[in-house]
Amino acid sequence: MEIASPPRYRGQMAAHVKPVGDLLREWRQRRGSSQLTFACEADVSAKHLSFVETGRSVPSREMILHLAGQLEIPLRERNVLLVAAGYAVAFQERPLSDPALQAAQRAVSLVLAGHEPYPAMAVDRHWTILAANRTFPLLVAGVHPRFLQPPVNALRVGLHPEGLAPRIANFAEWRVHVLSRLQHQINVTGDPVLTELKKEIAAYELPGDAETVAAPEGEFASVVVPLRLVTDIGTLNLVSTTTLFGTPLDITLEGIAIESFFPADDHAAAALQRLARMT
Repeated sequence: MEIASPPRYRGQMAAHVKPVGDLLREWRQRRGSSQLTFACEADVSAKHLSFVETGRSVPSREMILHLAGQLEIPLRERNVLLVAAGYAVAFQERPLSDPALQAAQRAVSLVLAGHEPYPAMAVDRHWTILAANRTFPLLVAGVHPRFLQPPVNALRVGLHPEGLAPRIANFAEWRVHVLSRLQHQINVTGDPVLTELKKEIAAYELPGDAETVAAPEGEFASVVVPLRLVTDIGTLNLVSTTTLFGTPLDITLEGIAIESFFPADDHAAAALQRLARMT
């Protein structure tokens, strides 16, 4: 299956870059760590960290990467830190069509195909759908066609009144789950595009009965939030998992996630298997 490359977004590299000390301090504060606590965790002196954050000392390239790793800063923003300190970027951002990423592209395709007959999709860091398996269209049947024109955003499809929202039996519960997950992603990455996306989808008009939260069903209902999707063959109870690339060194790969849906009960499993045979 051919996988689309993530669309290019204008990042913070194009904007005025703050001093590296200011950036590091902002990331440390975003992680909720005091200067002393972080210095101990990063195995550097509190005095040296203070000097770096106030601009009295310019950190080495190795120190920047070390501190960024301790703070789990995204690769894209680690490049911003390096540029702010006058160093060359360390991480490339290549399209998935690049020969260097062909192995990764094959891996994504294998995972998606291997998950059939259950639905799965690959998304980028802004929830743009890059690829999906043959079962995935079963989930989005009935969605207004304008939401399925590339680039397709999975969160818009899922929460818009002309998307899947009217077909989600536990919409209020699912909406809270999605928005909470998106907020966590914003907290971790500081991504302004995600911030705007959250504002957009949080403002969507709710379905008329969205205030009614149905009791979770299925064997996973006590530990995860299920997606209860109303279809022509009944309500399907599904749970989702996320797969990421381990220790990526490429910005594109770091942003790719595979969202896989599993049946939460025997009815959903049998229904999905039956539908898959019909496609």
